[in-house]
Amino acid sequence: MKPNPESPLATSVHPSPNHGERRSGPVDLLILHYTGMESAAAALQRLANPVAEVSAHYVVLEDGRVVQMVPEGRRAWHAGRGSWAGITDINSRSLGIEIVNAGHAGGLPAYPAAQVASVIALCGDLTGRWSIPAHRVLAHSDIAPERKEDPGEHFSWDALARAGIGHWVTPTPIRDGRFFSQGDSGQPIEALQAMFSLYGYDLPVTGAFDARTRAVVTAFQRHFRPARVDGVADASTITTLRDLIAALPGRG
Repeated sequence: MKPNPESPLATSVHPSPNHGERRSGPVDLLILHYTGMESAAAALQRLANPVAEVSAHYVVLEDGRVVQMVPEGRRAWHAGRGSWAGITDINSRSLGIEIVNAGHAGGLPAYPAAQVASVIALCGDLTGRWSIPAHRVLAHSDIAPERKEDPGEHFSWDALARAGIGHWVTPTPIRDGRFFSQGDSGQPIEALQAMFSLYGYDLPVTGAFDARTRAVVTAFQRHFRPARVDGVADASTITTLRDLIAALPGRG
């Protein structure tokens, strides 16, 4: 007998053996990924392959169908090494959604409308049933900025926000003006790093705009200011970050 999916949005279960016991709690993060493979079939095969040692709770296909792979109560192996707001075992604290898309290596194709609609619905179901706060719906690149780029700057975070999913403010328009980039140092860089750390990014406050800082700025732009993803902390990036911090719960 085939198991029934836990989410009413899922139409089937394609079990993966790649999961274990959650080591800590509560489950209060939802991480979105792209599969980065040439097809849905290839992605499902890899996510169910015990040799690959990767998985996700759900996969959203290009036509909008949702497949469950790991029980929600189990620790799926989707996040790898990463950190958010001091949490380093992301897998134990999160649910993971893989979105079928060829990714940057495949030209970062557009996400079809039916797929985005299903992601929105699935996120709404999961965040509702698991009481996951809006500001803890994150990109894989947010929690692992030096390793990951997904789901990428073409993903419709603004569409999710219009549906009440995730944390979002309208990005500040890009204008000419002062900016900070790799190699800069001093008190302004300390302040910038402190802001990113306050929001949740794993970024030490060193006062040096190093490769790690550039990776965090790039990840932030992919998610929150996708009009230009260049790793340069311009006024648009900094003020968008400021506005997001101001919009966090308890800071209004």
